[in-house]
Amino acid sequence: MHIDLSGKVAIVTGAGRGIGKVIALALAKEGVTTVVTDINESNLGDIQKELDQSGCKGSTFLCDVRNYTQIQEVVQHVVDQYGGIDILVNNAGVAGGAPVDILSEKVWDLNLDINLKGTFLMCKAVAPVMKKQRSGRIMNAASFAAIVPSYGSAAYASSKAGVEQFTRVLAGELGPWNITVNCYAPGMIPTDMNHFAELQEPQQQRLLDTLTLRRWGEKTDVANLICFLASDYAGYITGTMIDISGGKLATQIPRMAYEKAAAEGTYEF
Repeated sequence: MHIDLSGKVAIVTGAGRGIGKVIALALAKEGVTTVVTDINESNLGDIQKELDQSGCKGSTFLCDVRNYTQIQEVVQHVVDQYGGIDILVNNAGVAGGAPVDILSEKVWDLNLDINLKGTFLMCKAVAPVMKKQRSGRIMNAASFAAIVPSYGSAAYASSKAGVEQFTRVLAGELGPWNITVNCYAPGMIPTDMNHFAELQEPQQQRLLDTLTLRRWGEKTDVANLICFLASDYAGYITGTMIDISGGKLATQIPRMAYEKAAAEGTYEF
């Protein structure tokens, strides 16, 4: 199977670093003209250098996904410059939190404004372009927290659960124009935002114990999924959330399989 995305145009939000950056570079290497937005100008400079050095087509824009005027300017520029928008990846997000009784309104609002409202505003701006083309692929970043939330994650989990339901509604609305809308739920993938790989060893082991595939995920795992969802091979997939968490809590105690394998001499803790 060869995924051919050459000639497509994509916008990836919040892609100056982390998973978003890997997604943007993966799309670019597949022949996609990739437009990266981020709120941090220095991050944009770094990814523009990587795009240029790899010979990939792309550009960067400073854009706050909470600001609809900025979003409209980016979308209009992309249409004027490249002729359309085939792929939208709403990757921009934050993950602040605290127990509800001490959770500040500022942190609550930040999660909802960037993770959920930002996704809504980007889709609102891009949907008319895709409808005019009668084609498009939209992928929204949810989280495993939308499936099973963690302690202290009320703001984050609520925003990501909202992304899942928003995705389903939008898929239904855009289906007549051959536009697919899906979201994806990364799990145990170390990033600068979650710091999983920097935790003390006992904490890391406790987290790994929840996984059916007992290892950290890679940012490229998410990028590969995005490339697939953006392709013609995924043309009949829409309105769903794809769990990309290594089978987190697929069974109640995933560690039991590894303990059995260790007892048989086929696995080492």
